[in-house]
Amino acid sequence: MYIWEALKWPEFRWEPRQLIELLAGVSREHGKLLGKMEALGFELRNEAHLQTLTEDVVKTSEIEGENLQREQVRSSIARRLGMDVGGLVPVDRNVEGVVEMMLDATSNYSDPLTEERLFAWHASLFPTGRSGMHQITVGGWRTMDAGPMRVVSGPIGREKVHFEAPSAELVPDEMASFLEWFERSTEADPLIVAGLAHLWFVTIHPFEDGNGRIARAIADMVLARSERIGQRFYSMSAQIRREHKKYYEILESTQKSELDVTSWLQWFIGCLQRAVEGSEDMLESTLQKARFWERFAMEPLNDRQIKVLNRLLDGFEGKLTSSKWAKIAKCSQDTAHRDIVDLIERGALKKDPGGGRSTSYSLRDASI
Repeated sequence: MYIWEALKWPEFRWEPRQLIELLAGVSREHGKLLGKMEALGFELRNEAHLQTLTEDVVKTSEIEGENLQREQVRSSIARRLGMDVGGLVPVDRNVEGVVEMMLDATSNYSDPLTEERLFAWHASLFPTGRSGMHQITVGGWRTMDAGPMRVVSGPIGREKVHFEAPSAELVPDEMASFLEWFERSTEADPLIVAGLAHLWFVTIHPFEDGNGRIARAIADMVLARSERIGQRFYSMSAQIRREHKKYYEILESTQKSELDVTSWLQWFIGCLQRAVEGSEDMLESTLQKARFWERFAMEPLNDRQIKVLNRLLDGFEGKLTSSKWAKIAKCSQDTAHRDIVDLIERGALKKDPGGGRSTSYSLRDASI
């Protein structure tokens, strides 16, 4: 029997005492993270937000076996946030779709979650109306024509069924109950709401494809509502990707059990805590940039120097030469040379080994 076949479905129950320490741990780590982000200042917080959303979009797709180009994801998010960052590239429509969904979930978190909104998210994920080579119902609940909705593994003819979702004819009523609960669940602990929403949605499996990505977007929306800032500094999807084997194991065992979801919530909240704790590694480049500018905050640098240094801190491709400096800063080669010499004397840049016409420069200490 699956969990949705239980007599009192969907009346989930759990042991609050077994979650108290986990909830306190997440709150503590999240407070530390927000304190660090607050100290970065507006521009660096925006960069951290961009980096986190990029990671979130890339990893939520990886979980489903789809590999998106990171630079395309970054470019799409930066354009939509109105951020002036270097290295923007053309973006495929399928990338734009995932970004649209994630930004709507986390930026417009206070808007109600409705059937129409979910349909729009689903349509954005499948702009061609196909999942791989197969045509699917897009922007609507799955139908009986799609057949049973099962999670399977193994070769054809010897498949193992891990889970079977409710019949398509039950989906409209199931989703109506879910959406009604979602909008009145604001008084409960948001971390528990996020975990329940994720589990409940993927159990109904209302769409032919994309259910996992939408479930993770819904959980992110709950977390954004609780934080009330609309910016993300940790990626739950990235952590789930790292723990994907355990994720599927606990999901399957929960969906094949009764309505006690304590074990699922323990894993979900623990995963969230690990995501928050690991955010510093993910945001290291942004924090490195912050430390660099703390060191040189009192130096009288000109706009050209600041612009090129930021490009280097963002991960400049190739070697920086005086001619590249002149092109980036829109100045003469003589001016570029003077800017570079000045930064070498101030300890910001160093000359790379070699010389002559191929002389290049780099940050003196990339780990500052």
